[in-house]
Amino acid sequence: MLLADLVAASQAVAATRSRLAKRHALADALRQAGPEAALVAGYLSGTVRQRRTGLGWHSLETLPAPADAPTLTVAEVDAALESLAALSGSGSQARRTAAVADLFGRATPAEQRFLRLLVLGELRQGALDSLMLDAVAEAASVPLAAVRRAAMFSGETGPVAVAALTGAEAALAAFTLAVGTPVRPMLASAAPDLAGALERLGGEVAVDAKLDGIRIQVHRRGREVVVFTRSLDDITARLPEVVEATRGLGGGDLVLDGEAIALLADGRPRPFQETAARTMSSADVTALREQVPVTTVFFDVLHVAGQDLLDTPAGTRFAALGEVAPGDLVVPRLLTEDPGAAADFYARTLAGGHEGVVVKSLDAPYEAGRRGAAWVKVKPRHTLDLVVLAVEWGSGRRSGTLSNIHLGAADGAGGFVMLGKTFKGMTDEMLAWQTERFLALETHREGHVVHVRPEQVVEIAFDGVQRSPRYPGGVALRFARVLRYREDKPAAEADTLEAVRVLAGL
Repeated sequence: MLLADLVAASQAVAATRSRLAKRHALADALRQAGPEAALVAGYLSGTVRQRRTGLGWHSLETLPAPADAPTLTVAEVDAALESLAALSGSGSQARRTAAVADLFGRATPAEQRFLRLLVLGELRQGALDSLMLDAVAEAASVPLAAVRRAAMFSGETGPVAVAALTGAEAALAAFTLAVGTPVRPMLASAAPDLAGALERLGGEVAVDAKLDGIRIQVHRRGREVVVFTRSLDDITARLPEVVEATRGLGGGDLVLDGEAIALLADGRPRPFQETAARTMSSADVTALREQVPVTTVFFDVLHVAGQDLLDTPAGTRFAALGEVAPGDLVVPRLLTEDPGAAADFYARTLAGGHEGVVVKSLDAPYEAGRRGAAWVKVKPRHTLDLVVLAVEWGSGRRSGTLSNIHLGAADGAGGFVMLGKTFKGMTDEMLAWQTERFLALETHREGHVVHVRPEQVVEIAFDGVQRSPRYPGGVALRFARVLRYREDKPAAEADTLEAVRVLAGL
């Protein structure tokens, strides 16, 4: 399949707000893909098979002149990315530069734009994985439920697409839970407050402490233990504490869902960045373990001693977890139908330094890979009034508008320090307004970035603050999103970097 055909499908998806029209466009592309359906499904969802290619913004800042006509195939792109991912050692940077020039030099202007966004993880066109699964069902004329169930047990949508298109429902049925192969994690929706979460689920529920750690899925077969991240990466070698804790459990073969979190001596969580740095580092694990020990906490079990539990009610799974894991390895949890008791538990959890709670239906199965209604997270909302320092031109459906805003806090000396970026929370009306507003404030441009006079205050909601060497203030906001623009507040009254650092405990 020509990359140009895939890019055309991507443009068709980005050009419409209709979920149905997006699905039809994706389904048409999958039907045309033939043996490259797995790659096409991944690329249109914004992911590459290699996960990491060694390419970043700096690598792709300057591209060669584009090709005049489309000749590049999807398979050739995959082969080029595979070669790039394998580069290492002395001279690899020069080889990477040459490989980028060769790949992008064969791409047309539209293909260059698509490839650049794809490898940087910035391809946002409304083709999220859930929509891609809908498209797979349509393209293969198979029940959506069969596609979604197969996707539960597959780390990637591509193999599911191939199975559906080549073997229909019978091939999809071959996807099952296998100890040692990661399952897509069940995700939680959000509620603005605890009362809303309790009302949504009704009756007796489980209220779990929401820990600010790294989501892990742990598989044990005999003595062999494998630890996967939320994105299904294998990090077993980095977390010997998790391996040791899991080996000590009962229950035979196991598949467990939980968190790895770095705690202080008093049991309060360390800053999230410390947990993240520990779990992402492949340096001397023995030394890292002494510096930042990790605690293992489980909150669900999907398989025990040959029995799959995904389809059993959560209450049954939680009881099974209690039978195989001691209390200190199980998340703090309250089973209740009393709103007062739930509120007390929530308050104690927050007082302990944790993020909030997750309210869970006791009747629901484990809906792997879906952000369903059976788990509802509740967290206190933090907000800051920050100043917009620059804005990036949007892509896909946001082409032609200024989208991603650069956020700055007052530095105490009359200037501003960048804390991060966000494009989340923006309505179409807001995008149109801010495009006009920021073009009026423009000072200069650098590529796709429009720098502006620091005059516009924006109210930002966020989930937390973490250390970050990427930004000059040394901190960054987690999951920042726009609430509103503050016409009533001058930039001189924006929140300060010092206030943000206090929130981070620095």
